[in-house]
Amino acid sequence: MCNSGQGSAHAKGLALVVSGPSGVGKSTIVKRLLEDSRCMLSVSATTRARRPDEEDGREYHFLEKGEFERWIQEDRFIEHVELFGNCYGTPREPLNDAVRSGRIYILDIDVHGAIRLREAGLEGLYILIAPPSVEELERRLKGRGTEDRQQLARRISHAKWELDQKEYYDRVVVNDSLDRAAEEIRGIVADRTS
Repeated sequence: MCNSGQGSAHAKGLALVVSGPSGVGKSTIVKRLLEDSRCMLSVSATTRARRPDEEDGREYHFLEKGEFERWIQEDRFIEHVELFGNCYGTPREPLNDAVRSGRIYILDIDVHGAIRLREAGLEGLYILIAPPSVEELERRLKGRGTEDRQQLARRISHAKWELDQKEYYDRVVVNDSLDRAAEEIRGIVADRTS
C-alpha cells in the first residue's frame, strides 16, 4: 500500500478516516494497515479516567478537564465532543505533522466522529467498512457473546443507521474477508498517495 515511495520526497501524506459498525472488523483491518511503516494511528485526547491497563499516549492522551478546555481555546482539536460526562477530541498537530511528512495518518473513529471531521472540513480519504449483510453482522455480534438480546437489537439498529451515512464517505469497503478488505483499502490509499 504505502511502501512504494517510503522515504521518498514525492510521497504524499494522507488523513485516512476509517469507520464502521461494531463487529464489522474495523479494528483488525486497521491493525493490518498499521503493519506498513508509513502508517500511524491517531491517538485521541480524553478527560475520562485512565484504566489500569492503559498508557497515556497509547490508548488516549489523558487530560484534566481544564487542560482539555485550554486545548479547545487554543484550537488544538480538529473536532471534540462531550459524551457521558467525558470529553474526547482529535488533536490537530500530530495529524498535520504526519501528513506533511508523507505519512498515512489513520483515524479509527465511529461514524458520528467521521461526520464531525467531514463537517469540520478535514481533507482526507473517508472509508466506511460495511458487513456483507446486516444478517452477517448480527451473526458476528452474536458470536462475540458480549451483548444480551436487547443490547444486540440496539447495536443492529445503530449499525443500520451507520451504514445509511454513506454520503459522508469516499468509499465503502465490504468486509467479506479481512485479507481482501485490507488489500482493497491499501489499493485505494496507494491510488490517492501516488
